[in-house]
Amino acid sequence: MEVRVRYAPSPTGLQHIGGVRTALYNYFFAKANGGKFILRVEDTDRERYSDESLQDLYDTLDWLGIEWDEGPVVGGPFGPYIQSERFELYRKYAEQLVKDGKAYYCYCSPERLEKVRQEQIASKSEYQGYDRHCANLTDEERAEYERQGIKPVIRLRVPTEGSTTFHDVLMGDITRRNRDVSPDPILLKSDGFPTYHLANVIDDHLMGVTHIMRAQEWIPSGPLHILLYKAFGWEPPVYCHLPMVMGKDGQKLSKRHGSTSVRDFRTKGYLPEAIINYVTLVGWSLDGSTEIFSKQELEKCFRMENIHKKPGIFDYKKLDWFNGYYIRACEDERLASLMTPYLQEAGFISKEPSEDEKALVMKLVGPCKERMKVVSDVVELSRFLFEDKPVEDVGVYVAKGSDEESTFKALERGSKILISGLEAGKEEQEIEEELVALSKELGIKVNGVFQPIRVGLTNSTVSLPLFDSIRLLGMDETKRRLGRAIGILEAIHG
Repeated sequence: MEVRVRYAPSPTGLQHIGGVRTALYNYFFAKANGGKFILRVEDTDRERYSDESLQDLYDTLDWLGIEWDEGPVVGGPFGPYIQSERFELYRKYAEQLVKDGKAYYCYCSPERLEKVRQEQIASKSEYQGYDRHCANLTDEERAEYERQGIKPVIRLRVPTEGSTTFHDVLMGDITRRNRDVSPDPILLKSDGFPTYHLANVIDDHLMGVTHIMRAQEWIPSGPLHILLYKAFGWEPPVYCHLPMVMGKDGQKLSKRHGSTSVRDFRTKGYLPEAIINYVTLVGWSLDGSTEIFSKQELEKCFRMENIHKKPGIFDYKKLDWFNGYYIRACEDERLASLMTPYLQEAGFISKEPSEDEKALVMKLVGPCKERMKVVSDVVELSRFLFEDKPVEDVGVYVAKGSDEESTFKALERGSKILISGLEAGKEEQEIEEELVALSKELGIKVNGVFQPIRVGLTNSTVSLPLFDSIRLLGMDETKRRLGRAIGILEAIHG
């Protein structure tokens, strides 16, 4: 049997981490088993649908390098793959259920349904939901509703006795009493739009989906879907409900934890390799210890049985670690091309960079590689090259454990050691050792010497490595800035 899986998002918002993880798991499972990965767009929620969301879906998968074997754009033997283009198909199958006695037409008005709901609430009835008023209408009663021009919905006949069980790869058998399943849910609305449950089951069957991997929040829908499969006389697929993606506080990941849309992560400068690697590990592991996986490796080693039962914890700091790893592994030319848009947006280089600007970006690559967590960090790390706003707040020069007087001495004497050493052609390590010796002589920590020099050169306490900064600035500019910084502190201490 060929493995066939699908990712079936609703284009009602931007692609988020949880959804992308579902896509990755389905994609890797298909690839690891020589199967097919299907993309299906479930766009029946027209009130919330947006073209922007649909484009974001395509852009996200393209950025991640996730290619679908069948779906919109590429086509396939079971199309169309956009639900709004399959309405006649849904009506045909819904009406077949009515003909078979497995479903029925319902003419109840919204007002009547609301009245029933309120009565059930007031009476504290154990039974909540549709009261099956139209379940056994006579032909005459139906004809009267039709004569009044009332367009019916189609409801599924849910058994009132017994229970329904479905098997989940991770959770085992899940059983629910039929009386607890949503009573006679609507399958086809009066405007011809299918509900999620009808369209989902029909499409999965007709598209030959063999395995369904979706979030655990869909577990309550499992029994209803099984009842639909039974009503149609179809064999249900294998189910695997994926663990939730949680924040470190144990709550479902949401905007309150930080960015959740892939677009946000992409904008900040996360690499697709980092997103793929880390997000796959939020709820899955190969052996409990291996962390670094390329996309190609995951396409070979992914196994459904290695998915965890417990919720996965999304740790933003851990993602930063992965992103830093992949930034350092990035080829210089590619990293330069990734850094360029951020430098352009900051106004540091032209929209059409000159050859000199391109060369400068390449010079930035090496020093920035070791300092960036995300590519957008290049802006603050390199700001000192393009904007020269001297720090006049003496407190910024003073490192923890030092004081203003010691800081002035450290800057004045440290600058002489630095400049004279460079002009004499000394090794950087030797100069660093002399600066460390100075800190001991002054009775302060090492950073008490390096911080005022760093602030004097880069106008910031966070910067590129000292000697890289000097190379980028040039010797003349280095002397000028350090002299200016000395002057700022001297004005206070004389």
